[in-house]
Amino acid sequence: MSNEKHATIRKRVHEVLNLAARRLLPVVAFLVLWEGVSRLEVVNPRMFPPPSQVSVAFLEWYRSHEFARDVWVSCTRMLFGFFIGGIVGISLGMLTGRSPIANASLTPLVQLLRPLPPVAIVPLVITWLGIGNTAKIFSIAFAVFFPVWVNTHLGAAAIPTAYLWSARLLTKSKSRIAWRVVLPAAFPSIFAGLRVSISVAFIMVFVSEMAGASAGIGYQISVCHLAYRIDKMMAALAVLAAAGAAADFLFAWAARLIFPWMNR
Repeated sequence: MSNEKHATIRKRVHEVLNLAARRLLPVVAFLVLWEGVSRLEVVNPRMFPPPSQVSVAFLEWYRSHEFARDVWVSCTRMLFGFFIGGIVGISLGMLTGRSPIANASLTPLVQLLRPLPPVAIVPLVITWLGIGNTAKIFSIAFAVFFPVWVNTHLGAAAIPTAYLWSARLLTKSKSRIAWRVVLPAAFPSIFAGLRVSISVAFIMVFVSEMAGASAGIGYQISVCHLAYRIDKMMAALAVLAAAGAAADFLFAWAARLIFPWMNR
C-alpha cells in the first residue's frame, strides 16, 4: 500500500513538473531570444533593452520607496473600480435580463453608451471630478461595467423557463428565486464578464494614471517615458502584466473554490 502511495505521489509530481516545463519553456525561449537580439544589436538596444538590463532597472525601482507605493496605489484603484463597476453591472444586468419593463427602458441607454471607448471619457471625467482618486476609480468602474452588464444580461435572459417554474412550485418569494435560482444559473456568464473586466480594469488603471497622477504604475511609466528610461518603463509594464495575470489566476481559483461545479 505504501509503495502504491509513493508511486502515486511520484506520478503526480512528475505531471506537475511536466506542466510547469511546458508553460515556462516558451517564456524562457522568448527571453533568451530577446536578450540575443538586443545584445547582437539586431535592434537598437537603447530602444529595445535586453531583459538583463530591464531586470536591473526593476531592482533599482524595487529597492526604492516608490515601488511599494506605486503598486499599492494602482491595485487599490483597480480593486475599488472593479468592485463598483462589477456590482453595478451585475445588478443592472440581472434587472434588464429578467424584467421586460427594465429591458425596454434601460437597455437602449446602456447600448448607446457601450460603444464609447472608456479611454475617450478620461478627459471629460477629469474635467468633472479633477485628477484625484475619484476620477480614476470612476473611469475604471465605467470600463468594467459594460462587459459585466452584457454577460449578466445575456446569462439572466437565457435561464430556462423550466427552472423558474420549478422554483415557483417551492416558493412565491421573488427575492429567494432571484438568489437561489436566477443568480446561480447566470453565474457562468457573470463570471466570464468579470474575468474579462479584470484586464479592462488594469488597462484603465494605466490610462487614468498617465493623465494626471502623482503615484501608481501608470504614473511611473509616464515619468520613465519623459526621462527616456525605456528599461524602467518595460519593468513597470512587466509588473502591470504580472499583477493582471495574478489577479486573473486568483479570481479563477476563488470562483472554482466557491462554485466547485464550474469547469472553467
